[in-house]
Amino acid sequence: MKILVIMGSPREGNTYRAVKKIEEFMQSKGDVEFEYLMLKDVNLSQCRGCYACIMEGEDHCPFKDESSVIEQKMHSADGVVFATPVYVMNVSALMKTFIDRFSYICHRPRFFDKKALLLSTSASLGLKRVLDYLKFIVGTWGFEVSHSVGLVVPARQISMKKEQENNQKLEKAALVFYNSLLKKRHSPGLINVLAFHFQRVSFSKPGYTAPADYAYWKEKGWLNPKAKYYVDISVNPVYNVIGRLSEKIMERKTLKEMAELGS
Repeated sequence: MKILVIMGSPREGNTYRAVKKIEEFMQSKGDVEFEYLMLKDVNLSQCRGCYACIMEGEDHCPFKDESSVIEQKMHSADGVVFATPVYVMNVSALMKTFIDRFSYICHRPRFFDKKALLLSTSASLGLKRVLDYLKFIVGTWGFEVSHSVGLVVPARQISMKKEQENNQKLEKAALVFYNSLLKKRHSPGLINVLAFHFQRVSFSKPGYTAPADYAYWKEKGWLNPKAKYYVDISVNPVYNVIGRLSEKIMERKTLKEMAELGS
């Protein structure tokens, strides 16, 4: 079992130590190999918002750095831990740069066979905001989020009680994540199904959609009206009906916008 850690901390502090404890707990359960990708040591340029990756494809990004290597590492892992401290009520700058550089995956998701564990540490506030943001992003990329864990680690000395509480959270996160890696993907929830149908409308019209998005969705077979979801998995019939109805409503709106643009 191979785990990739995307470490968004610029130092080996509380966030790093928390993941190391998860590694220890998971390795006590079975054969688990951890690889740490320290974003502070990676050659990853800041996105400049040129839209080349969105419109033409990620190969057209003007930066020739380690982004493709990082994506391949995520593909090669069984599960990925996304870890970041809270900086001013958000993810760290390193983690935000990482997310921005892979923005095209929000349009062209691809990690449906991967599980994710989200971890964040804070001296006081911001944990829920950061974990919710990470859950939305990596979920859009295709990951099934197995668990989220947030730790309050005071900037000064941590009490014995708080340290024990944090260790219990980490042990639970390790167990849930480990067990999730042994199971198949869960059936999608309503929000996931709606996301699929909304994206299908957005990326199904040549001339209105970015060429790279349209080509990707067509190649995957997701533009086929019979497709129910990104992957071949059981979908709740009620969710499917709601998704298709929502798609028709959005399609009418899209066609109206296209007509207005052409007039």
